[in-house]
Amino acid sequence: MKIALTTALLALLTSCCTMLVPKPVLFNGTDLSGWHADVPKADASPDAKRSFEVRDGMLISNGNPQGHLISDAVYRDYRLAVEWRWPGKPGNCGVLVHASEPRMLYKMFPRSIECQLYVGNAGDFWCIGEDISVPDMVTRRGKKEKWGVNEGDGRRIKNLTDDSENPVGEWNEMIIECRGNKIDIWVNGDHVNNGSDCTTDHGQIAIQAEGAPCEFRRLELLPLSAQ
Repeated sequence: MKIALTTALLALLTSCCTMLVPKPVLFNGTDLSGWHADVPKADASPDAKRSFEVRDGMLISNGNPQGHLISDAVYRDYRLAVEWRWPGKPGNCGVLVHASEPRMLYKMFPRSIECQLYVGNAGDFWCIGEDISVPDMVTRRGKKEKWGVNEGDGRRIKNLTDDSENPVGEWNEMIIECRGNKIDIWVNGDHVNNGSDCTTDHGQIAIQAEGAPCEFRRLELLPLSAQ
């Protein structure tokens, strides 16, 4: 009887705990709750056009003024699902993980690892004050003596594919898995990048405004167990 009662109580507690776990949605489709914008131009021009807004249930990066939309929370060991598309002329944007020190690079980019969305290059790594290693580093990053994480250094690490993105105007999916000091990226199901020995394993998540309007309809995060 005691065993049955204990089992029932454990099942009830498990059920309650499951129900209390919040849905891992970083963008709620309604407003920018849980995020804050860091746009250098807004320092001197607080009435400047908004770089980020919500419209028709989507998070819109207007591209200009350039800056970042940064999560209030810090995350580690997770799988992040992002769905994005270019509504007009495609260009540059990105998702930054392990973000910390604001405006560390070029007085705008936070210290982080960027997972590139730039059209034709989705899945590249860009090292912004933090570093990461990949197989075939010389082939994908250039001459070793140029490698670095600051202004003028070889910070780009090319992805592994050239044809993973959908045609402009169609939705794309990027999965970013951060586990310990490793980061893996998938674009539309293709495993396009894999890095290890990252110099950090946690931080904020950021979305760029970097010149071209970009729409996001999904930003979801699933916590993982570190291995």
